[in-house]
Amino acid sequence: MTIDLSVENATKTFGDFAAVSEVSFTVEQGRFFSILGPSGCGKTTLLRMIAGFIEPTSGKILIRGKDMAGYPPNRRPVNLIFQHLALFPMMNVAQNIAFGLQRRREKKAVISRKVTDILERVGLPEFGGKTIDQLSGGQKQRVAIARCLVLDPAVLLLDEPLGALDLKLREQMKVELKKLQAEVGTTFVYITHDQSEALVMSDHVAVMNNGRFEQVDTPRKLYADPQTPFVARFVGDNNAWDGTVSERGEGLCTITTPDSQQFKAGVTEDLPLGAAVSFFIRPEAIIIAPEEGLSHFNRLAVTIKSILFDGANSRLLAMPVDSQMELMIALPQNRQYDHLQVGDRIDIGWNARSASCFKV
Repeated sequence: MTIDLSVENATKTFGDFAAVSEVSFTVEQGRFFSILGPSGCGKTTLLRMIAGFIEPTSGKILIRGKDMAGYPPNRRPVNLIFQHLALFPMMNVAQNIAFGLQRRREKKAVISRKVTDILERVGLPEFGGKTIDQLSGGQKQRVAIARCLVLDPAVLLLDEPLGALDLKLREQMKVELKKLQAEVGTTFVYITHDQSEALVMSDHVAVMNNGRFEQVDTPRKLYADPQTPFVARFVGDNNAWDGTVSERGEGLCTITTPDSQQFKAGVTEDLPLGAAVSFFIRPEAIIIAPEEGLSHFNRLAVTIKSILFDGANSRLLAMPVDSQMELMIALPQNRQYDHLQVGDRIDIGWNARSASCFKV
């Protein structure tokens, strides 16, 4: 498989501050690769280094095997789409898309053919003559992408392009963008702080924190098998406890919390007795009123403090008896639990191997 983008130990420092620190990854041709992380983690700095707007302090950036050191942005086979799309309002759609080709001094007949072809590919075949203010938010996104794709870049870089859209359009565009990328086959490198965007669209996701990659994996593995406490907290919702290891055995450990609660959790690393740990359980892994007799199962009684209705994403906010710990519990929408009320005391539980446990 051809490697379109290879980053080798890329580092960028500003004085004593390392915005990006020894980041390495590769992106295969035709893949959708996302860099996910909170504001200030270094993801935009990394993207700007790939685009050529910033030179790395050390390390290499190779595009299709060619070292980009010393190459300015306009000589790199990449294009960058920002959150603010920067379409030219005085030009129609076709003129916007043709702009880069005209700068290359391509022939008019070639430009016309390429613009027509790319409008077909992005699903806007009859939109060439429309003005920008006649387009919806989603259509503007497609025009901005078409304006880049018509230049046939090796890699398309996207800097939070859905951030300015309203929630419903953003949800729609996540699906549209993934479909579009699959249809055109161009390699996408996408940065976002929105975990849902990264999980829905990407083939692989890098979770970034404090200038470094914490984990690079498929969306499914990131969610189901986080490798660090930061990934467990940042990717998806999680309930988290701190405690110490009080027992070990059979691939499980018993964790005792500061308020003397005890839970079992599966372990993949060597956790000695007395080790300080954090462990996590997802809201959807918690079962309301579990059956008796289940093995390797944690159980506790909780009091419902709030019912957070959000359709299929509804949650219970509950507090264990004799504890100040708040738990988020997924509420299945099968009407079985319609009777639950704030103040009710219920039993909950989860399989010990559903929890993720990490040494602090």
